[in-house]
Order: sequence, then C-alpha cells, then structure tokens
Amino acid sequence: MQELNVPSVGESIVEVEIGAWLKKEGESFAQDEPLVELITDKATLELPAPFPGTLVKVLKGTGETAKVGEAIALLEALGAGAAAPEPRPATAPEPQEPLVMPAAERVLREAGVSPGEVVGTGLGGRVLKEDVERYLEERARQAPPQEVPSRRPEPAPPPVQPPADRPWRVSEAVPMSPLRRRIAERLLMVRQTTAMLTTFNEADMSAIIALRKELGEAFQKKHGVKLGFMSFFVKAVVQALKEIPELNAEIRDNAILYHRYYDIGVAVGGGEGLVVPVLRDADRLSFAEIERQIADFAERARTKKLKPEELMGGTFTITNGGVYGSLNSTPLLNPPQVGILGMHAIQERPVAREGQVVVRPMMYLALSYDHRLVDGREAVTFLRRVKELVENPVRLLLEV
Repeated sequence: MQELNVPSVGESIVEVEIGAWLKKEGESFAQDEPLVELITDKATLELPAPFPGTLVKVLKGTGETAKVGEAIALLEALGAGAAAPEPRPATAPEPQEPLVMPAAERVLREAGVSPGEVVGTGLGGRVLKEDVERYLEERARQAPPQEVPSRRPEPAPPPVQPPADRPWRVSEAVPMSPLRRRIAERLLMVRQTTAMLTTFNEADMSAIIALRKELGEAFQKKHGVKLGFMSFFVKAVVQALKEIPELNAEIRDNAILYHRYYDIGVAVGGGEGLVVPVLRDADRLSFAEIERQIADFAERARTKKLKPEELMGGTFTITNGGVYGSLNSTPLLNPPQVGILGMHAIQERPVAREGQVVVRPMMYLALSYDHRLVDGREAVTFLRRVKELVENPVRLLLEV
C-alpha cells in the first residue's frame, strides 16, 4: 500500500483544492494515467499515477483542500508479473454518470439537477460549469419565471420575482469556481502588496509583418511551426532585460535578488482561465524553439496536460490580450516578479512619419512594474527598448 501525495506545484503554493477524481475506489489504472484533478490559483492540473495499480481509498474528496506533500489517497501497486491494465477506451466507456468538474458539481447540487441531465462538452465528456449554465438557461426559457429554481445557497433569500409584464428580467447568483476564487484572491493580493505602476508605448509592427509575409512559409516548411509574433517579443524582452536587470529581479526579505538567467512566463488560455507556463533559458532558444514550445504549451493547457513544474518560477512574464481583441490594458504583476509586458491587438492607425501622415499597423504596449524596485526611468527605458527591437527586428539578430 502506498500513499498518493500532493506534489509541489509552485514556489508560492502550499495547498491545493481537490477537483474531480478520475478513478473510483477499487478501479485499476495504468502508469501515468490521470487519477485526480488538483486546482491551484494558476491552473487545474491532472495528477498522473506513479505506477500501475488500484485506487484503494480516497482520503481527500472533491472540494477539500490538501497541503503540498499530504496524502490524498491510498494506492496498491500492481503485483509482480501481472500485466498493467489498459486505460479504458474512450469509444466504449462503461455506463456511468458523466465526470463533473467541481465548479459544475456545486451548481448542479444547488440547482437540484442530476449530472445525467446535462450534456458535457469538456474533455472526455466531462460536465463543465458552462454546460450546466446553458442547461439551466434553456430550462428557464421554457418554464414560467416563477418556476425557475433558485441557485443561491441557503439561507440566501430567493431571487426577486420579475414584473409580470417583463418576465425576462431575472437575476441569478452563481457560485464562484474554486479557480476563479483563488485568482481573485491572488489579484487582490497583488494590489495590496506591491507598488504597481504601468507605463505605455506603441510599436509599429510593419517590419515584423513584412518579415513574416516574406519568410513565414519557408519558416513553417523548415521548422514545422508557424512564425508568430510572440517569438519576436520574447527575444526583445530578453535583450531588454539584459540591459535593464532591475526588471529581471525580485525582492526577497530585505535584499534584491538579481537573476542572471531568463525564464520567461508566457500567458496562454487554458480551459478554466489563464495559465503561465515558463520558457526556461529563453535567451538560449531559437525563434523556432520558442514557437514550438509556446504551441505545445497552448495545446496542453487546453487539455490540462501541463506539468506542475512547467508553471513554476519565471523571472518575467508576457501576456497577449490582443488575441482576444484588447486594444489596451493594464496587466497585473505575477509575484514575486517585478515586471510584466502586455501585448495588444494590432490596429491600423494614422501616424506621422517624416512630416507625412501614413497608415501603419500599430500595437499598444504596456509594462506594469513594481515601483518598490523599479524606478520610472528604468521602466520607460525598458519599454522603449522593446519597441525599438520589434520595430527593427534585425537588431535582435545583431543584438544592437
């Protein structure tokens, strides 16, 4: 009999919330087969089986918290000479209730709905919170307003009945998911514990767009991955960090810890929120290696296959709100880092060039920084340097 313990999932994370158990007590599993979901303030991760065996007993149920290193289940290793069980084929599952994500489970329970009534659209048919909300909204449209069940936990008062002549004016209280709740707590902590300021600039993306148009097809043919914008910004950030080391540092007690390596966190969209996997030693990576790693991160973030160690550390972060259409924003710091660069949507705008008004593809850039360590001069210089490098990408190759 062996314990299944919570692994380390981040430098600042001391406990996790138990999500859905993907195996039931008494069920067998193969090595590396996912056993349970762990919810942190960064992501929802699947914990794989360390060896083939059987789940004997669950010690921590869905919704409970567990500290790093704490046992959450008892496992029995497969006997010597026995064959490892094959994972159950996805095309022929045994008849059973669909797997339900923790956030969806709470909404189902409060609404008095059986999981079998909801069609799950998540990985492997799992029921997501959004699936439940769609189901309840559809049911609400088909039922009279007074028959819509309240989803508020007791002893909260029932929802105010809408006017008879305007039955569509209905409000509902939806419980916050564990991941969203922890994200909210973390972001509030950033505001309370850092002296965060943001400086802005804009970059003319003409040169990079022309380069991608000219060489993008040859790049993809040779390296098997598209040439995106992010690799240029990673390269530019690394070069700027070498020149402005205050932004590649952190405050530790009463000392300043300057990092002489460059681990760049890249925010990517996951299934339940943004996750920030880290490009290790980004200064040593080629454009193709950066693009491949980012594409791999994005794919595994959607399927919850990111490893805990890939979300740990990082000396600086880049986030791209432009993929969602954001024109400008103030990115929030990712402590203990003291800097984060926000990229935004590219928009054609009239700008002045050599006394003439011309239309150019422009991107607003935002640098948030911790003013306790980084002065305005360093922040503005850093962002201007990033702008120079992306506007003239040849500088990235020559490091000038």
